[in-house]
Amino acid sequence: MTDQTIKTQIMPLAKSIADEVQKAVIGKNDIIIKTLLAIIAGGHILLDDIPGVGKTTLAVAFSKAMSLNYKRMQFTPDVLPADVTGFTVYNRQTGCFEYKPGAALCSLFLADEINRTSSKTQSALLEAMEEGSVTVDGVTHKLPSPFIVIATQNPIGSVGTQMLPESQLDRFIVRLSMGYPDIESEVSILRSKESSGRAEDIRPVAKAENIITMQKAAEEVFADDKIYRYIASIAAATRSHPQIKLGLSPRGSVALSSMAKAAALMRGRNYVIPEDVKFILNDVAEHRILLTPKAKAAGATARDVLHDISARTPAPRI
Repeated sequence: MTDQTIKTQIMPLAKSIADEVQKAVIGKNDIIIKTLLAIIAGGHILLDDIPGVGKTTLAVAFSKAMSLNYKRMQFTPDVLPADVTGFTVYNRQTGCFEYKPGAALCSLFLADEINRTSSKTQSALLEAMEEGSVTVDGVTHKLPSPFIVIATQNPIGSVGTQMLPESQLDRFIVRLSMGYPDIESEVSILRSKESSGRAEDIRPVAKAENIITMQKAAEEVFADDKIYRYIASIAAATRSHPQIKLGLSPRGSVALSSMAKAAALMRGRNYVIPEDVKFILNDVAEHRILLTPKAKAAGATARDVLHDISARTPAPRI
């Protein structure tokens, strides 16, 4: 895809989606852009933050702006895997077993407060997120395309929460944190609540086929072998760093590459440069690495360690 096509077709469409979402999610433009990048990269998003900062609103706003079939599930301790994947029931009239779709059979699935449910139910999402399908009683059912999971979780330590297993965290291409709004943004939020409400003003500006087109365009973005070696070097550095117990997995490296391509596309280029990798490094890698107990005791954070690795890894000239 040429730069001209990107600038005249892809970028205006992406901007239209972001502009619509901004009507409902105020003062979080960076989070909106990175969420859109993750969707274009074909990945799933984990929103990790305290209650009440707009995580659910963000997911609903994207579903409206992109005209996607949307379902939401509140993950409580009594939610069962069959609620997510679906189940089969016996039909006396036909004498056959019939499949009843679960909540995940949609284009955009909001898994709200995913870390409040059981590990067994959390694991029910793994096949859906990785393979784009669910298997019930030995029969595999394909999910719609595109299929996007936006999961929210409350900070670990909140009442009724439990940590997601590393295998499931690795399925999310990014982990984002909304954070508190600044004063001016909060004033705008209060003002909008007194009026008709901005969420109702969101117009559908894209369709499922548009999202698929954008995802294919991101896949076609060129990355030189120097970029791939740069990403591999960053991953290798996380695996040998003295403050890291669990480094970036190969799936994490692929996620970093996909997000960098999406970032290049959104910036109007059909090729990746090192700045694209640096732009999304923390969001892709932070939830995939585990620090050593000694590093935690010293007050180090995953972001600090990744900043050190990024500074020490030479970026190629492209």
